Amino acid sequence: MKDRDRVQEILQSMQKAGSKTLQVISDFDMTLTRFEYNGKRCPTCHIFITLSCPLQLQGLLDKYYPIEIDTTLSVEEKLPLMVEWWTKAHELLVNQKIKKDGLAKAVRDSDAKLRYEDGYKDFFDHLHEHSIPLLIFSAGIGDILEEVIRQTEVFHPNVKVISNYMDFDESGVLKAFKGELIHIYNKREGALLNTGHFQELRTQTNVLLLGDSLGDLNMADGVQDMENILKIGFLNDKVEERKQSYLDSYDIVLIKDESLDVPNAVIRFLTE
Repeated sequence: MKDRDRVQEILQSMQKAGSKTLQVISDFDMTLTRFEYNGKRCPTCHIFITLSCPLQLQGLLDKYYPIEIDTTLSVEEKLPLMVEWWTKAHELLVNQKIKKDGLAKAVRDSDAKLRYEDGYKDFFDHLHEHSIPLLIFSAGIGDILEEVIRQTEVFHPNVKVISNYMDFDESGVLKAFKGELIHIYNKREGALLNTGHFQELRTQTNVLLLGDSLGDLNMADGVQDMENILKIGFLNDKVEERKQSYLDSYDIVLIKDESLDVPNAVIRFLTE
């Protein structure tokens, strides 16, 4: 924490307002899912559904991920390259002729892992029990994301997902992706396009935001009449190069923390 007093002020104000005024907005890949497991990088939504092009997608990751986290480049410089990355990844997936009825098995067979078993279950279940809306805002693939949380039995009615969704033809084969492309640096636009969702939650004026990139900081831009926001950032990689920028942007920074212990502690405090 860069400013402990400010964090305490936000928490006390949010607790005083009550859990009925709270909503949680979170990224998915590397925020609710683990970054590493047993020393091995965990897959993102894009990578673990591939059939015959895992090397190509890994090649895209190896090329563009260092650009995404490069602190010497501006967002304006990164933006066209992020669009290029996501567009190429989606084209690769469409060319695989992925079948809708194979997604569940692909998820079951994958190495995708939500953050520490007890931690993620407590996180999802506690929010559900207290009727706190959870918006998962992801530049990944919504169909896969939903399948992951469905198979872990935490896809409760309070969960809404904004993401890139697959478009299948009549025979259930992937033919394209629906709507506007959501990538890491246009989540603000995605938030503002979903004003209907935020209008429904106009009494939830306190926000707990979870992310793992600086692009995630804009996910709450559609929230109306926001009173307080507490931003928790997971710094998973290239710690020394990025630590200061995260401390300057997030209220709480979790360094190489594969658990949800801190978000869960915050949620418990706010629902006491």
